[in-house]
Parts: sequence; structure tokens; C-alpha cells
Amino acid sequence: MKIESLLEDLDSDDAARVEAAAARLAEQADSVVPELLRSVAGAQRTVDLKPVMRALRQIGPPAFDGVLAAWQRKEVTAWMAGRLLGVFDERSAEQYAALAADPDDGKWGDGFKGLVRLRVDSEAGLTALVGCFARGRLHTYKASEYARLLHDSFRPRLRALRRDPAASPRIRRGAMAALVAGGGVDALDERDRAAVERLIRVKILDEIPELPSTTLSGWWMAVPGASYEGVFEALGVHDPRPLTVAAGIEAAEGRWHQVPGPDGADRTVGRVFVTPELNGWRLVFGAFELLGGEDMWEGMIETAERVSVHCGQAQFFFLDDAGGSDMWMVAENGRVIRRYAAEGYPEWEGDPLPWETLAADEPGFNPKYDAPNAGTTGARSACGRLSVDPGEVGPDTQVRGHGWLALTAPDVGQGAFPGTLRI
Repeated sequence: MKIESLLEDLDSDDAARVEAAAARLAEQADSVVPELLRSVAGAQRTVDLKPVMRALRQIGPPAFDGVLAAWQRKEVTAWMAGRLLGVFDERSAEQYAALAADPDDGKWGDGFKGLVRLRVDSEAGLTALVGCFARGRLHTYKASEYARLLHDSFRPRLRALRRDPAASPRIRRGAMAALVAGGGVDALDERDRAAVERLIRVKILDEIPELPSTTLSGWWMAVPGASYEGVFEALGVHDPRPLTVAAGIEAAEGRWHQVPGPDGADRTVGRVFVTPELNGWRLVFGAFELLGGEDMWEGMIETAERVSVHCGQAQFFFLDDAGGSDMWMVAENGRVIRRYAAEGYPEWEGDPLPWETLAADEPGFNPKYDAPNAGTTGARSACGRLSVDPGEVGPDTQVRGHGWLALTAPDVGQGAFPGTLRI
């Protein structure tokens, strides 16, 4: 059988030729599939695989098995196998579920990709999902996407599995994680929600805070620990709940969520995390872009000033190493008293603070070109002089109280956010 001519027939505009070629390929799949794979050995681009991908799709389940076998024998690379396994239709739904259940790290992600693409609702798919979360490893985003996609259908079955005395504790934990990944804490029943709240209260007591690195980018605020509660009203955030630092930071860094508004239109909701008191200061992380208006720079200034009215002082820091942004500001009682912006003009505004080293005191200062109030310290150093350096928070930090997670919109509820958090 001439593979080349059959591939040409598959690309024909003649439906009869296509159907006949597909039938001949399927009849001799055992010999055809290895030959097809050999024909693209060494391919580096997806476009070079297109003819073979069309043929494999037409052959269906036998071709799926053939690609997996070739991958196992290392006759095709993981990259190529991933591309080829992405072409099959509903006939291979159970094969995708079996692949998603494979404990091999290199394979199960491709299984979930197929389940998501085909929107497969099956017991095998549900079993694979629970098993993925039960393994307790970092799971691919596609597994979580599958949990969200089929959540309405899977929720009753997952809740039943949570209470099934015949299921192992490991499987029941996997069912719980799948529920949260798909529908947030609201997906849990009352008993499980109470258990999560108890666990949070226990973890809070002896947690050693670890804050995100600012090596590449980040923005955060700092407010005095004694007056931090004013930040909730100043930012207009809602429904603050106690949470560990690990979970709060992860939540604040997570994706925004679309929820129906009072008028039926979708609205965007983000999360804001206020840390425990750290050496006398509370740091605030989260969706400031949802709170500060369309102009990010002006929004930062306005936000810092508004927070300082309620808290006495507010500090704002922003770093983006890739984009060259470096900014910090201090506001007191509703007015910015000092700020620096590497991309601003002028870069320095306000009177220097007592701890600053000024450019005027450095060699090479030229009063004709350099502002007399210019300092030499960027946000990465200023944060430690002003309040708390996130990178220095650790076992020696004095910690008081606990963190709070709040939402940027009312009447949403913390449990509405899908996805698991590391408590």
C-alpha cells in the first residue's frame, strides 16, 4: 500500500476519496501506523506532522495505541507524542482517560488535555481526576481545568465519594481536592467546610511566614500594624477571612474570577491578602489593578494616599525587572510625601527621608543635570528601611496576629474561587 498516495487522498476535496483512504488506513493500522511514524522521525515543527496527524485521526483508537507504544519504545520524542496525541476524536475518549490515570509524569498531562478538548464526562475521567489529586503531587493546570469544566456534573459524584466508607482515605482526599479545584470551597458540604476552617485555625498558630520573591517583579503595600484595619475600608475590599500566609499569598497571586453581577453582567473579582503583623507592619498583596482605576501610575498614588488617611501611613512598592520599572512611595495622612519612579519625570519628588543617601553626596553629581533631592535607593532597598523587606521575612521575624484574605467585590463569597490552595 502506498502511504504517500493515501495521504494525498486524505487531503483531497473529493469526499469519496477521503473516505476510501481512511478505510484502507484503518484496515491495516498495525502496519500503517509504524510506517507513518517512521516517515516523520526527526521532525522539528508541527507543520511537518500535519499529513500524518490527519491520517492518525482517521484511523482512530488503533493509532492512539500505536503512538503510545512508539513513545514507550522512545521511537518518538515526548514533544512529538504530545502533538500526535492531540488529534484524536471521541472514539478515543476512554484512552484519554486511561492516559490521564497513568502515574507517569510524562503522560498524564496529555490525557487531561484530551479530556478537556473533548469535554469527556465519564466515570473513567472522574476516576483519573480523583487519582491525580490523590497522588498529592503538583498537578498540571489541565487537570484543574478539567475539574472546572465538568464541575457541575462531577460535584454530586465527588461529594458521594467523600462519604463512601469503602473508599480509601487517599481517594476521599483526592475527591475533596477535585471538588475545590472545580468549584472552590463552596463546592464542599458543610462538614468539609468546617474541617477546612479548623485546619486553618490550627495552621495559623505556628506558621513561619514566607513571602514571594521580588526578584523579577512584584507590587505590595505596607501599613502600620497598629492601624492596619483601616486598609479594608480604604481599599473597599469585602468579606475578610483568616488565612495562612502560604494560602493567602497564593490566592492573591492567582487569576481573577468572573462572576455574575447584580445586573446579570459578568464582573471581575480579585483577591487581596493582608499579612500578619511582621516586625510592626502589615504587608498587602493582590489585585491592586482592580482597585486603582485605568491609569496604573495615578491609581497607585491615589490608592496610597487613600490608605494613608485610614492607616496614618501607607507605602507602595512596585518592581518589574524585565520592564525596568522600580517605584516606591510614602504617603502620610492623605498626601504622598516622598516618591521615586525610575520611569517617571521627575524621578524623585518630595523631601528626602532621614535615612536616604542622596545623589548630591555621591561622586559625579552634576547639579546642572541631577535633581538636588534625588536619592540613590530603589524599591528593593527602600522597603527594608521603611518597613519590611519581603525577602528577609523568616523565622527571626516578630509575628503577631494572622493574615486576612478579602475580595475586591461584595456578595461573592470566598468559596466562589475555584482552585486548591496550599494551607
